[in-house]
Amino acid sequence: EKPTMYQGSFKLSYYNEYKSYLSKRQLRMTEEKPTMYQDDEDEIVKEPKKETKQPAAPLPKAKLPDVPIIEKNNWLIHTLFVNKEFDKCKKMIKAQIEETNSSCEYALYVQGMILRSEALIQESLESFQAAAMLNPNSIDNLKQVGRSLYLLARHKAALEIYSEASKISPEDPELLHNQGVCLVYLKEYSKAKEYFTRALTIQKTEHSFTQLGKLHILEGDQDGAIAVLRKAVEVFPENTKLLSTLGLLYLNMGETQKAFEYLGNAMTYDPQNVDAIIGAGSVMQDHGDFDVALTKYRVAASLTPESHTLWNNIGMCFFGKKKYVAAISCLKRAYYFAPFEWRTGYNLGLVHLVMKQYASAFHYLSAAVNRRPRYAPLYMLMGVALTHLEDYKNAKESYEQAISIDKDYPLSYLNYAVMLYNLGEKSNAAEKYNKFEIANAKPGMKIEDQDMLSSIAKIGPVLHLGT
Repeated sequence: EKPTMYQGSFKLSYYNEYKSYLSKRQLRMTEEKPTMYQDDEDEIVKEPKKETKQPAAPLPKAKLPDVPIIEKNNWLIHTLFVNKEFDKCKKMIKAQIEETNSSCEYALYVQGMILRSEALIQESLESFQAAAMLNPNSIDNLKQVGRSLYLLARHKAALEIYSEASKISPEDPELLHNQGVCLVYLKEYSKAKEYFTRALTIQKTEHSFTQLGKLHILEGDQDGAIAVLRKAVEVFPENTKLLSTLGLLYLNMGETQKAFEYLGNAMTYDPQNVDAIIGAGSVMQDHGDFDVALTKYRVAASLTPESHTLWNNIGMCFFGKKKYVAAISCLKRAYYFAPFEWRTGYNLGLVHLVMKQYASAFHYLSAAVNRRPRYAPLYMLMGVALTHLEDYKNAKESYEQAISIDKDYPLSYLNYAVMLYNLGEKSNAAEKYNKFEIANAKPGMKIEDQDMLSSIAKIGPVLHLGT
């Protein structure tokens, strides 16, 4: 019987029996693990013992082949290249190329970029070609191969590479622009114009606008160049390079007011724009403000001390102030920086003529003629130098050549007439002077220098009458 609980006490006999029963049952449970118990019986249903199998011996682990990950160091190469740590980057690239047996495309690509920055163009070309062999469908690889060929002046080969890349990406504005540049060097201007126009249709960039403007200038179409650059300025109103180029173009056409406007805008956005400073200084120089122009040139000289255009203009400012020794010094400096610039040789010849150094004048003028053989004032000044050197035969030939090149240039007739009158050929002198008056009366050719006009007023009647 189960013990019952009374309000006052327990029946101790029943309680002790029940306690011994529980202890015996707990002892049997520890000896055998039961699975199921009967509710009212003490019998325990035992779970049949299962036979334990010995675990099989583990199979030996197969060693995986040590295959290198080709791109594992690309992040480090990229970081070193962006930070311009080229020495460390080259060491990493070399190790990566040796480890992957020259099959890492990105390492070869970055190696080509570094070699090009070090002016090793041929070596960079070989590196980019190796990268293109690994991935021939990569536009970036083909662009860099074409760029290296372009820098090596192999424009036809570069054009072929860009054409192949265009088959993969026909609407890439950079490829169209590069093809146009190569065609300009190959002197296929009409095709180059088409490519630049297509590139601008897809994406308007300052480089394409600039190249298209230069192409119009090469064709002699200054109005077309101005139209292109004005569109460019509308798209990029704060681009100082476009503003200064347009201002200089107006300056070459003689429209000084518009030129000064665009050059002033360029200097507003960039006070240290050298092209704009030199252009604005030349406008002031043309108006006789030599001191103001020299102030502008002083600023430009601190920025580009090796500009031949700058020193040429400074020299002519001193010439306008009649400081001839300083003018020759500056012009010779310009001639040193650009010995093939014919304008500097022309100016040196002019200054030496004023200083009565006729042999030196002839030396610089003859050199300038070889570089610009179709410019009449050069032959006219050579005739003046040869006249003072008493080489009248060659002087006559120089004057005749100047007249054959430009029949409307009045000073050729005037100086020729003076030489013929001094040689006693008064009738020929009168004939040349009459042609001078006809040429001087044409619009745009009239002489406006007051000193020269006073000299003409003195010798004019004598030459006209031939007496």
